[in-house]
Amino acid sequence: MLGLTLPRHRLGAVLAGLGLVAAGVVVQATATPAAAATPHRILFDNAHAETAGNADWIISTSQPDPLGQDSSPSAETDWTGALSSWGVALQKTGGYSLKTSTSALTYGGSSATDLSNFDTLVLPEPNTLFTTAEKTAIMTFVKNGGGLFMISDHTGADRNNDGEDAVEILNDLMTNNSVDSTDPFGFSIDSLSISSDYPSAISDSSNPVLHGSFGTVTKSLIASGTTATLKPADNANVKGLLYRTGYSGNTGAFFATSTFGSGRVAFWGDSSPIDDGTGQSGNTLYDGWNDSGATNAALALNATEWLSGASGSGGGDGGGSTCTSAQLLGNNGFESGSSTWTASSGVITNSSGESARTGSYFAWLDGYGSARTDTLSQSVTVPSACTTATLSFYLHVDTAETTTSTAYDTLKVQVLNSSGTVLGTLATYSNLNAASGYTQRSFNLAGYAGQTVTLKFTGTEGSTLQTSFVIDDTALNVS
Repeated sequence: MLGLTLPRHRLGAVLAGLGLVAAGVVVQATATPAAAATPHRILFDNAHAETAGNADWIISTSQPDPLGQDSSPSAETDWTGALSSWGVALQKTGGYSLKTSTSALTYGGSSATDLSNFDTLVLPEPNTLFTTAEKTAIMTFVKNGGGLFMISDHTGADRNNDGEDAVEILNDLMTNNSVDSTDPFGFSIDSLSISSDYPSAISDSSNPVLHGSFGTVTKSLIASGTTATLKPADNANVKGLLYRTGYSGNTGAFFATSTFGSGRVAFWGDSSPIDDGTGQSGNTLYDGWNDSGATNAALALNATEWLSGASGSGGGDGGGSTCTSAQLLGNNGFESGSSTWTASSGVITNSSGESARTGSYFAWLDGYGSARTDTLSQSVTVPSACTTATLSFYLHVDTAETTTSTAYDTLKVQVLNSSGTVLGTLATYSNLNAASGYTQRSFNLAGYAGQTVTLKFTGTEGSTLQTSFVIDDTALNVS
């Protein structure tokens, strides 16, 4: 309780010798025929000068529905547009419903192309600024679980001569909106014009974009493009997947992914890789889609699959995976003692010095009134087909500290990869959070779908005056 002055005593049965094994919890996704699955709905934008100048960034001249040009396309020329190969490849799987927007983007409206009717929005090198209302619509769409595919081009690629290029337009979307302008995706697009390169993929055999249903990605293509600078301090989920030659880490990322709210984001630094060389008469196009030195088709298609929440379908049918709603944490109320969890000695306990929220056992970190660090962790696999993953737990903090301004003792809640690298810090609590009773805390982990991660609590106590961090009734619910 708040204001407890005595240091911690182990008064009940204490479970020691923990920390030897962390067991993974996996829910298997099962495949169903594409015809029986709900198609993943993709909206390609063509309301922001995507066909200005030599650009022809459309999947078909039949808009909004490309099926009006050919209802059963088998070749890229069955639809007209420099993105027709992309569209036809998705259409042929039977797992996607494709549309093109030719009017202002909205979210929550009645239009057939309103973003609420789609799973993913593709912005293929927009050349006019988004309005304030459009930026609110796009960011809200992603925050609520939508996928956003942003494709830029080199700085100065102002195809309609209005003073704005895709670099400026996409950066404006991320930094000048009413939803979150504090670097929400964790990257900014560089003002560069890189003439040529074949950016290479990082080594990550488990990444669904690099190793998806449509093939393995090894290289991409720059034919006048740009890169991004990553800022993981702003968003721990940002990740560079392909890098400009000679670059790595936070600079020179040519293809990157991130999350925002419940949604997913992908960035590509050039439009040439998605250009299939075919399109409307009079345009000067470049066939980057089929470039023999790159794997651009696999990259575009795998990324679309991942953004739509379809990754892990296994067969490239773009909609054949399902998610079984479940609670994934083992021994989530600690009633089985040390089972499933890895913890410092004595953390999982039924001591009478604190009280469980339910049952008899709970996790008690720190509370000694002396310098100490306690940890509690569990490994878990978040199924790739699940679009919702919510970590929750009940936390009670009591302390003998009297300050109202200084955090002397802390509890960090973090997500780590299999190598122990911190992928993100979800929250940090301290003696300043002391209060009577338990309070439920919740966090969105949808961005870790398809990954095996470790959820870790780390309590660090100073040398005097105890603070106890007491946890019970944990859960990781997916659907």
